[in-house]
Amino acid sequence: MPNNEVKIAEEAGSAAKLVHDQFMRFYQEFRQIPDQAKLAFESRDHQESLNLSSRRLRLYSISIRAVGEQIKKQLTCLSDSEAHWQLVESQYRDSVANEYFADLSMAYLHSIRRKIYQGEWRAEDYTLYRSKYQTDSDFQDDVDRYPVTRTELSSATEKILEAAGFNIPYENLHRDIGKLAERAQRNLGGRADVESDFEIEMFRAIFFRNRGAYLVGRAVFRSGRIQPLIIALLNGEDGIYVDALITSRTYAHNMFSSTLANFHVTNEHYHELCRFLRSIMPSRPLGLHYSTVGYNHLGKVAVMNEMEEEWEKFGDTMSVAPGTPGTVAIGFCMPDSAYVLKVVRDKPTEGYKWGEFSGVESVLRKYNQVHEINRTDSMLDSIVYYNFRLRLDWFTDDLKEQLLDQAGGSVRVDNQDLVFKYLIVQRKLTPLPIYLETASEKQQQTVMVNLGYCIRNNAAGNIFNRDLDARNYGVSSMSKVYLFDYDAIEPLTEIKVRTNLDRIDGEEDIPDWYFEDGVIFLPEELTTGLCLPFRELRRLFSDEHKQLHTVDYWESIQKDLNNNIVPSVSVYPDSERL
Repeated sequence: MPNNEVKIAEEAGSAAKLVHDQFMRFYQEFRQIPDQAKLAFESRDHQESLNLSSRRLRLYSISIRAVGEQIKKQLTCLSDSEAHWQLVESQYRDSVANEYFADLSMAYLHSIRRKIYQGEWRAEDYTLYRSKYQTDSDFQDDVDRYPVTRTELSSATEKILEAAGFNIPYENLHRDIGKLAERAQRNLGGRADVESDFEIEMFRAIFFRNRGAYLVGRAVFRSGRIQPLIIALLNGEDGIYVDALITSRTYAHNMFSSTLANFHVTNEHYHELCRFLRSIMPSRPLGLHYSTVGYNHLGKVAVMNEMEEEWEKFGDTMSVAPGTPGTVAIGFCMPDSAYVLKVVRDKPTEGYKWGEFSGVESVLRKYNQVHEINRTDSMLDSIVYYNFRLRLDWFTDDLKEQLLDQAGGSVRVDNQDLVFKYLIVQRKLTPLPIYLETASEKQQQTVMVNLGYCIRNNAAGNIFNRDLDARNYGVSSMSKVYLFDYDAIEPLTEIKVRTNLDRIDGEEDIPDWYFEDGVIFLPEELTTGLCLPFRELRRLFSDEHKQLHTVDYWESIQKDLNNNIVPSVSVYPDSERL
């Protein structure tokens, strides 16, 4: 064997071992975080809980970057030519083939390859592992079962609460057992003659996020009907207590939305976990379940596979997304898809109102910023793919022309594909103005109230959307309102909250704030900024959210944020609290 081939073979072996060792180090740290979240919950260290969420999200990319740089510096023959990478992949695949986490470890390897060679994201890299999340993984070995009758639930609720295994006591276990059993008996209704007996299945894990801990399960009736059964726990000064019982699919979907920080789950069987979650929240795409429990890279793979399946099933091409076109981003989607895709224009349209445009990279940083924070149930998470190609026949001619003409710095044609320098993917929503045009009066009122809560939650997450135009907000199938456009977001702590209400009628001088640098916000103009033509709905919004129109409210939130006070965000209605 020529000397060069020997060296390449040696470097391939070294690279395979290096990647394997570093993956195991990454995975070990990744899996320790849920246990650390448990300690943070038990010690009521809410700031540490947020820190863990941010750290877990960054852990993968930090590890990939470090290993890629090490290979480029130390294994020069290998890093000079991607053609030799198959030698690395062959040896690496053999080392992880029989491991449960083989798909995650292979995703790690492919990410390193892209980091070294600046290559494209290729769906075919993951073909060998698709069966793990495309088939119904059997989660039965990961659940505890509690046969019950609808008239007697106390024994089951006691066992469920004790099985959690916390290291600190409940505030009043006897009280919570009784309240939980009473609420479960009320909520888990049905025809008594056919559904008086059922079985509770609890996934063998604790779910941690922000201030809360959750025990997640389902009620399985003899008729085949399934209801979520989620017990929400908080830790007060006197111990842990049950705060709520969630048995509604709607509320469960909202709780597990990607608009919140990811859950830390104390069970490493992630395929079974996501299948279990899908069984109680069937309207939520499987790929988003992976992302919700922290397996964001596998979520990216699953999302793209779901989009391919949608195209194969419906045969629809992508066109510009419904709603008023954005001044910064071009949104597009298939009519029946669960997802909408975005790219940022090379330069904004004439309607852009924020002065000098800082460039595509500045917008991407904002989308990534939202991905890494507690989204407080008010902002959609985004999946960003880099160096990604999609088939040309997925796109209408008009859309292809618009993408190449207005985002040509990020999109190009290569043979029969469109190649994207980056691609933003979000869950599809109905833009708020479009929703209001066809909604009933009650639906209109509901979403206008929810819009106010969305803005409040944004503030609690240190997010201020200086473009309060209602077109930047969307409505889910559950009537929740979310911010989905991030090119105009700023840290709330950097916003200068001012008012003109202290000016005397007839004053003609320019207000002092006019000469200040930075972003100025006048709370009394908030409703006007929504740009909604519905006078009664604007009035409803103002009446329901009077605080949002005051300087005191915004300055109090800024004060809390500057003092590192972690916001308390309600992720389920007060009606579900015990």
